[in-house]
This record gives sequence, C-alpha cells and structure tokens, in this order.
Amino acid sequence: MRLVLDAEQRAFTVSLEALLTGADTPSVVREWSRGEHGSGRALWGRLAAAGVFALAAPEEYDGVGVRPVELALAFMALGRHVVPGPLVETVAAAVLLPAPDLVKRLVSGETLATVAYDGPYALDGAADLRPVPTPDGPYALDGDAADLRLVLTPDGLYAAAGHGPVRPSLDPARRLTTLAPGDLLTAEPPLAKALLLARLATAAQALGVGLALLDRTVAYVGQRTQFGAPVGSFQAVKHQLADVKTALEFARPLVLAAAVTLDPADVAAAKVTAGEAAYATARTALQLHGAIGYTAEYDLSLWLTKARALRTAWGSPQECRDTVLSAGGRRW
Repeated sequence: MRLVLDAEQRAFTVSLEALLTGADTPSVVREWSRGEHGSGRALWGRLAAAGVFALAAPEEYDGVGVRPVELALAFMALGRHVVPGPLVETVAAAVLLPAPDLVKRLVSGETLATVAYDGPYALDGAADLRPVPTPDGPYALDGDAADLRLVLTPDGLYAAAGHGPVRPSLDPARRLTTLAPGDLLTAEPPLAKALLLARLATAAQALGVGLALLDRTVAYVGQRTQFGAPVGSFQAVKHQLADVKTALEFARPLVLAAAVTLDPADVAAAKVTAGEAAYATARTALQLHGAIGYTAEYDLSLWLTKARALRTAWGSPQECRDTVLSAGGRRW
C-alpha cells in the first residue's frame, strides 16, 4: 500500500495547521477547562468553516461524503494543537443521526454534539466495547457544552434532554457529565460505522498529541543545559527520544492505512498503536522536562493529560487488541 498524500490533501493539512497555529489553543483549552466555552465555540466555528465536520457527512447533508483519510489528517492536526471539545463525538453523531437537519447543523458548526454509550455491543464479531458502569447513567464528554446530547444503547439512539453534574477527569479539558435517555431517535443506528470513524479519529488525534509532545521535548532538551552542555546531547536522552520517535513513526502509517481500508482490525490496531505511542511519549516528555513538567501552569501538561485520556477513549488498548485477535491477527 502506497501512502502518499495528493496535492489537495497536503493543501488541506497546511491550511488547517495555519488556522490552529494562530488560534492560541492553550488559552482556549484553559478557558474550556473552567467551563468557559466562548473562545472554544469561536474556534469550533472556524474548524467547521474549514470543512472538518463535513468529512463525516454525506453530500446530501451538506457534507463532502465520508472522507476517512482527510478525517485522519484533520484529527492529527487537532491533536497536535490539543483542541478541546467533543470533536470525535460530533463526528460519531454525524454518522449516527437519521435527521438531515441535525447533521447539517453539525457540519456548519452551529451545533456541538456529544454521545454517551450505555451497554455492550460487538463489531463484526469483535470483543464487546464495555463502558465503565456509573450509578447515574453513562458518562458523556462535555455534556455541559454540547447543544445536542445523545445516548447509545443496545435498543437504539436516544436524545437526552439534559445532563448531570460536571465531574472531574484526568484531563481537565475533558469534562464528564452523565446523560439519561430521552426520546428515541432511531432504533437502528449505524453503530459499526460510527465506532470505526470514532476510533480512527481518536487514533489520529492521539498521534497528533504524541508528535507535538515529541517536538516540544526536543526543543526543550536542546535549550536546557547541565554540566555546561545541552541535555539533548546526552546519549541516554537521545536514546529515549529515538525510542518514542520510532513508536510514533510506526503508528503514523498504521493510522493512514486504517483510514484507507476502514477494516475494523486495522482501525483497532491503529488505535492501540497510536494511543500507546502517544502515552509513551508523554511519559518520556514528563521525565525529560524534570520538575517543570509536573506543573499545571506549564503548557506541556495540556498534552500530557490528553495523551493519557485518549489512550482509553473509544476502546481501551485491551479492547482494541481483542478486536485484532478476533480477526485472526492477520494484520498485526
């Protein structure tokens, strides 16, 4: 398989990177973590205008048709710039919703959607995706910020009228709330397709987070000195950075190949590989930054907590490995 981006894909990536570079996303993340969504909603609108959410919607719903490769490229950029909000959940909602008017509002950026999953289901014979049970209902990401709250159960897709109290998360920018099913929207949502695109987007987002962590750490060890020399010149530091760079570069083609094939085993393999690579990079970045890496005031923390949270979002490493193994491990 030859994974080479065409001119249109490269131009899309460059334009999205330019948009996000000028958005001061660390400030947006910190405001979002405090429950202040103004700057985040403004950035959301610019992302919608750039066509990010159109990549998961059919043309008749104002989308461009499902474009998995472009979706992966977009979410790599979103992860690299640690953009907050229910990004993956909005993509999943664009696949799940049966109402054209609702999907059009997602594509335009007018509506933010979140999805909570309540109950196990299998994907092409793979292991069940089993959420952690909660006493009040399933957790949803950013239920306080979302305009449209959805609950998936084995019986169908439901709208939720409201949300429970905001609960803390490992990543302060990932605010969790509980949802309760309300009106039934459809008894037969396309679960498999939604899970595939959600896992693919999460894998790409994790890869982007890992790449940003590596870039920041390389820059830091090149500036920090000990014994009169840059820390980055020490052999042990070089080995650590080489290990995580290798892991990230191994994950990149898996993510892009999974976007091409959309095979459940390929997507699961990409998800676990990118998630573990990003998490390993986060651990290395924290160690090489020393004590400053532990401080919440230092921007590195925004990427560190995101890497850990994405590792288990939309399927834990074990669940993804089970999916690969259920397919005979033919691609892993």
